[in-house]
Amino acid sequence: MRSPRARLLTVVSVLAVTMLAGCGLVSSSGTFHHARLPGGAQPLDGAKLVVTSKSFTEGVLLGKITATYLSAAGADVKDLTGAPGSASSRQAQLNGDADILWEYTGTGWVNYHNETETIADPKELWQRVHDIEKKDHDLEWLPPSNFNDTYAFAASTPTATRLRVKSLSDVAALPVPERTFCVDDEFFSRSDGFIPMLKKYGIPYNDPNGVPAGNVTRMDAGVIYPATAKSAPCNFGMVYTTDGRVKNLDLTVLGDDKKFFLPYSGTAVVRGAVIDRYPQLRTLLGTISERLTDQLMQELNGRVDIDGQDPSDVAYDWLKSEKLVE
Repeated sequence: MRSPRARLLTVVSVLAVTMLAGCGLVSSSGTFHHARLPGGAQPLDGAKLVVTSKSFTEGVLLGKITATYLSAAGADVKDLTGAPGSASSRQAQLNGDADILWEYTGTGWVNYHNETETIADPKELWQRVHDIEKKDHDLEWLPPSNFNDTYAFAASTPTATRLRVKSLSDVAALPVPERTFCVDDEFFSRSDGFIPMLKKYGIPYNDPNGVPAGNVTRMDAGVIYPATAKSAPCNFGMVYTTDGRVKNLDLTVLGDDKKFFLPYSGTAVVRGAVIDRYPQLRTLLGTISERLTDQLMQELNGRVDIDGQDPSDVAYDWLKSEKLVE
């Protein structure tokens, strides 16, 4: 498991199945575009690397970007992107069958190490996860990217403009009839989900002065996006911050100004022995990581989930647009 969205997004049409003996890792077709770095530099000449990913769209995209870029830098890359769920890709890296995997700080903290403390500062959370993972598994969590794939609430842009809301505190200040929400069943019932969030913002659930039960509609997560775009039956819908539908439907994501939600910063994770042997991976992966933002990931995810493009093509086209490969 990684960010909350991992349960919901999978790459269906673009993944073919191959098995990696010994760990049961399922990969995608193992294909990515071959390119070269500008000027033909090969800082990873002679390196052999295995790149894996989880099976949801964003994970596959990050894996394809990584495989393409490191191959362009001269590495002999085996592409094992698209492992189903988290267990297979994570276990492959722990077993030494995979070298590089993009992870999420919230996943490392909550799911891999069973921590319950909410650390709102992304850098502090990354440092805590980095230190535990290095100590327990000799995994190097490189500095986090600038995107955070976590829960949020959004409104249609016209509704956000009409109600003059930019944050969840602004929502809390609205008249009770305007505080209408669409959420899925899981988020509604999570111990770190909807009801505690409302309490944090001072508008308790099932309270006539907070958020009456009748103001909340529970529905499938996929239906929430168009419902929010139409502002019916709710003004505010639960979303995932890097989902392609946020941009596609022109939704405005509201700020979590009281820092309720745990950060899920995307982070490249490399086996310690591998980064010790190829320290240039820090610079190369950092070059990718520093360019990744919520808005960019919404766009790239949307090209796959909405436009139906192949993740390998999307990864290659983005690297070319950034002049990182040719």
